[in-house]
Amino acid sequence: MRRKVAGVNGFADAAPRNTRIKTHNKNLLFLPKILGVFYVADICAVLLRLKRMSETTASVPFDADQATALRDRFNSVRQRVTDSEKKSGQRAGSVVLIVVSKSGSIEQIREMVNMGQVDFGENRVQQLSQRAANIGEWISRRKEMDPKAELPKVRWHMVGSLQRNKVKKCLETARLIHSIDSMRIAEEVQDASTRRPTPTEVLLEVNVSGDSNKHGIAPPAVKHLVEQLMGMPNMKARGLMCMGPLEGGLDAARRTFERCHELFQEIRGSEIGGDAFNILSMGMSHDFEVAIECGANMVRVGSAVIGDPQVTETTEE
Repeated sequence: MRRKVAGVNGFADAAPRNTRIKTHNKNLLFLPKILGVFYVADICAVLLRLKRMSETTASVPFDADQATALRDRFNSVRQRVTDSEKKSGQRAGSVVLIVVSKSGSIEQIREMVNMGQVDFGENRVQQLSQRAANIGEWISRRKEMDPKAELPKVRWHMVGSLQRNKVKKCLETARLIHSIDSMRIAEEVQDASTRRPTPTEVLLEVNVSGDSNKHGIAPPAVKHLVEQLMGMPNMKARGLMCMGPLEGGLDAARRTFERCHELFQEIRGSEIGGDAFNILSMGMSHDFEVAIECGANMVRVGSAVIGDPQVTETTEE
């Protein structure tokens, strides 16, 4: 009999940062010199940033018909999640739906926020940062215009492979990192999290199938890495993440998810990770229902909600 996993919808929000820059009057005397030295460089940096933003967020027009189609797809996926919860014996509402918005437009994200969607995932740090800022500013403007407006507090997830040189930037925005796939990246997150008011919450990515083309930790090494993370005060291991195979259909996906669920339960049973080790992130657009049946309590769904790609993606530097 499968052990029930505690719901994860209510995991505490990370404390917001409150960074204040103090400017003393005497420093104003040096402004002409500063501007003279850095003016050209600053303008170039701003233009480059705007160029990158336009490349990653340029989207097709979003009209009423597209909004209706988006709502239909979104509601269909939510209903499928509900049906899978019931089929697998999980408590209604216990599975967290993350909409992977990497190929979606800002307008689509806003529409889903209006519908009450809380969790969004991105696989590139640059786009994650830009979109979190954009949606945050939009929500602030909405609340200024209508103080009674009820909008959810959006949680952003880093679901793609994380490069070491992107860790600090990622920590500014990501509520949960799904892709700790080595001790080196774990140590980088630990060091970068030193000044955070709360530990950085992470999932360990497991390469269940052993596919050399995929990121992730080999199953035999996962338990040991969890033990090591428990000794890192600036990090909190919340669970495991895995991806289904690209080939083999739903049967192969089921075998992968069942093996990851077994490993997840083994670690929980050993009490290495404590009560907070309660998230199992498995399943994407083509296999999330199977993943829920195998014990997932967090799914990452992109194209089934977004539809055809709405933006032009670029590679990160």
